[in-house]
Amino acid sequence: MISSLDGTVLAARGQRLVVGVGGVGLAVAVTPQASLAARVGAPVSLRTHLVVRDDELSLYGFETEAELEAFELLIAVSGVGPKSALGVLAHLSPDELARAVAGEDEKAFKAVSGIGPKTAKLIILQLTGKLAPPAAPQPVAPGADARADVLTALTGLGWPERTAADAIERAAVAAPEAAASTGSLLRASLAILGPGARP
Repeated sequence: MISSLDGTVLAARGQRLVVGVGGVGLAVAVTPQASLAARVGAPVSLRTHLVVRDDELSLYGFETEAELEAFELLIAVSGVGPKSALGVLAHLSPDELARAVAGEDEKAFKAVSGIGPKTAKLIILQLTGKLAPPAAPQPVAPGADARADVLTALTGLGWPERTAADAIERAAVAAPEAAASTGSLLRASLAILGPGARP
């Protein structure tokens, strides 16, 4: 079992990193936020989960232990595969996921591709009491480059620049607190774009 990776970013495309470790490039599926934070040539440290199937080995990587734990809890839910679990974490941080479960907020999962109402109910039912209590939200001053970074991330994922810019503006207006950080603004913008508006 590969439980962690420490290496150098060889490539960052969409929701995949190629990490060089000991002369070998390993493809790792990550959230858009992790891909956005990665820089080619820079060191990276990821907690990982290896999914083993008859015809495929897939590696999923996370920046924090909390993300990895949330991912492993999600894939234990009936009907939630690794890609859907990663999609949940692309839209909801571990704290936001914990709040959605604690508040029985099915709508929090609406923008996640592959997660319908029935699956959202199952996630809430099966994860109740298993997630760490969410931390109290801390106000953070918005970064000057947050919008530019999110625009780069969304266009890198394939959305047209005008569509991405419109989603960012709508996210910032609808939820000003979302502009507090690049990660939260990206999640809010992805929620507006929704699974039906994929590039």
